[in-house]
Amino acid sequence: MSDLLEARNVSRAFGGLHVTRDVNFKLAAGDRVALIGPNGAGKTTLVNLITGDIAPSEGQFFMEGDEITGLSIPERVRRGLVRTFQTTRLFANLTVADNVALAIMQRKRISRRLFSSATELPEVRAEWSEILGNLGLDAHAYRKVVELAYGQQRLIELAIGLALHPKVLLLDEPAAGVPHDEAPRILAAINRLPADIAVLMIEHDMDLVFKFARRVLVLAAGRLIFEGSPDEVTANQDVRRAYLGSYADARRTA
Repeated sequence: MSDLLEARNVSRAFGGLHVTRDVNFKLAAGDRVALIGPNGAGKTTLVNLITGDIAPSEGQFFMEGDEITGLSIPERVRRGLVRTFQTTRLFANLTVADNVALAIMQRKRISRRLFSSATELPEVRAEWSEILGNLGLDAHAYRKVVELAYGQQRLIELAIGLALHPKVLLLDEPAAGVPHDEAPRILAAINRLPADIAVLMIEHDMDLVFKFARRVLVLAAGRLIFEGSPDEVTANQDVRRAYLGSYADARRTA
């Protein structure tokens, strides 16, 4: 079976500045992979390359064996490549249900002219009800997004991602801005994602990373300098120098 996502020799330069250099990795169904690295390592640029926000200077991306390098963002989403962002991009004055219904409408190609009634269409309502129930948001379905705490808004972003039926889900700092004591709710929601989705998560909260990831990619100065298990990554001297430092020592002695 083909890998769900493959990056092959991907590089990106802005003028003479190489931000991403010869990156190679694969994601298979069920993967839970964390992408970590210091600020300025090129993590967001790499995600932007994967999703089609920017084009690589060199290299290719593949989904299930088909090249997607030249596809637009909507075309990649239709193939099952879905992203959430560092900051919420929700319709704050619409309800939680409306926000998720819009994603369902996008996937089903239901005209937005029908939006006033589409949220309650039986097939649409059944879908957003199930998604919100799985994420513990069903009690808030008819509340406006602006009324909810930021941690709950991050869960809505995840709900929208699921409504697009991803095969590969890119989580760009899902716990960013969330109070530390609410981060376990984000992790619990991620752990309840369908087992066949490949998840790539960028995150600076190392506790969250090591509870989530089965495999870790480490990016430094635009290059992938390491790929391995969480235990292997804390023992790697290059990674310790580039990023983890004292955190690796604390984790290995805990």
